[in-house]
Amino acid sequence: MSAVILDGKALGLRIEAHLAERVSALKDSGVEPHLAVVLAGDDPASHVYVRNKQRACERCGIKSTRIDLPNDVSQEDLMQVVANLNSDDSVHGILVQSPTPDGTDELAITEAIDPSKDVDGFHPTNLGRLVMGQTDGLLPCTPAGVMKMIEDAAIDLSGKKAVVIGRSRIVGMPLALLLAQKGIDATVTIAHSRTQDIAEICRSADLVVAAIGRPATVQADWIKPGATVIDVGINRVADDSRESGSRLAGDVDPAVKEVAGHMTPVPGGVGPMTISMLMSNTVRAAEMRLA
Repeated sequence: MSAVILDGKALGLRIEAHLAERVSALKDSGVEPHLAVVLAGDDPASHVYVRNKQRACERCGIKSTRIDLPNDVSQEDLMQVVANLNSDDSVHGILVQSPTPDGTDELAITEAIDPSKDVDGFHPTNLGRLVMGQTDGLLPCTPAGVMKMIEDAAIDLSGKKAVVIGRSRIVGMPLALLLAQKGIDATVTIAHSRTQDIAEICRSADLVVAAIGRPATVQADWIKPGATVIDVGINRVADDSRESGSRLAGDVDPAVKEVAGHMTPVPGGVGPMTISMLMSNTVRAAEMRLA
């Protein structure tokens, strides 16, 4: 058996095509969805991510503004940039690219963003709404993308066992909440670095989500035959066979595809869906303003 591959790139493009129609309708009503991205520092990966987000904005017809700041930007200056964007009525979404430079407080910056413009979905207000079971607002992008992939593949999780490996505020914790919500109804276990017998816990699961940032951690013998495996990890590993000397790898060993029923690839799985959900949140924020 070989797993059905869940193509996040293709699904993301379908979602963006639908978003383009919503953007057109907003523009007809006099509202131009506008995403502002703050990029502080010279982290190469961050620059790639921001370019990908700008390209997605172009595909959807969303106006994008990029604000570049030096690596030695102060906390005070970063907070002032956020405050200026909060007060700019033409801006519907604000994203401060992570990681922010050393010496800055990323959590404080996140909390300074107007919750109605928090298109990353990380503000305590938006995470709190998720805890309350309210999923009609601005959801964290990667967890929302995972849920869209599960929905698109018509994978029924009602009463099924799900294991989320990783407990970050960005992926693991909000995804566990989404999987347990009414209407999805999975029974969720959150595993992490202190979890004992993690392989055995995964073997009983109908869904395994790996979001730990360690390449090829989840092995084929961890997976129940036919289970769904979502690989959130994206790690750069050495590969002498490539001109660059490296390649991208997930948190799941590729051999898992011979056991799983459904599986996401790396790259081309969760990554493109995260960007599509960022676009969706930006359009949603503009629509909420209009309402």
